[in-house]
Amino acid sequence: MPASVRAQAGDTGPRTPTGETHPVLVELFTSEGCSSCPPADAILEKLDEFQPIAGAQLIVLSEHVTYFDHEGWKDPNSSPALTDRQASYESEVGEKESFTPQFIVDGDKEVRIERLNEMEAVLKKAAAEPKIPVRIGEVTADAGKPSVLRAHVETDVNSERHNADVYVAIALNHVESQVLHGENGGKRLEHVAVVQNISKIGKLPKGKNFAQDVQLKLPSGADLKNIRLVAFIQEAGGKLLGAALHKPTS
Repeated sequence: MPASVRAQAGDTGPRTPTGETHPVLVELFTSEGCSSCPPADAILEKLDEFQPIAGAQLIVLSEHVTYFDHEGWKDPNSSPALTDRQASYESEVGEKESFTPQFIVDGDKEVRIERLNEMEAVLKKAAAEPKIPVRIGEVTADAGKPSVLRAHVETDVNSERHNADVYVAIALNHVESQVLHGENGGKRLEHVAVVQNISKIGKLPKGKNFAQDVQLKLPSGADLKNIRLVAFIQEAGGKLLGAALHKPTS
């Protein structure tokens, strides 16, 4: 059974072993106004929870777009910036226009919900590609400004042929939503790693490393225990060069 289908069914499959793992960034472009999205949301949650690809650390991000917001339900986590981010990927993966749900793996590979049997092979291939190590140091709330998060982000040397940018995504670890109208009206939806903001915090030139203390603005009213951070390195064309995850401790 393909890992993606195992994840959808709730089967844990093989766990990622202890020791060295290779990060793989899995972005899901989704919307609470899209009736096809809840199954994809559930798959992303299973990938995050069960980690079904041996030797890989699947780092997931749920990115809610805006173009369903006029169909009867405004997704409370949708953002024009995430809509633009998805649009920037389409030429890279050979699509003429954006749609939901859409999985983007490591910035340059696509998996459609109707071709879910391809997920395992795509994830394994991404896990086999070399990555630049990324580390997120201690994460703390600013004592004087509780709406500000402080963290240290660093990378190893960029041995690739191209320069890259360093980003940090702030995401809500878990979100539940009661949808009142639109295609999912009456459904209670659950999401994991719901992106609130993606910030470019610096550049990583070829032959250099990166190390920086960063200040990040938390979403209004956010509970620090429900915040996860994802730091990642990405080339202009979309290719992911490295990533790291900081999750709240239970």
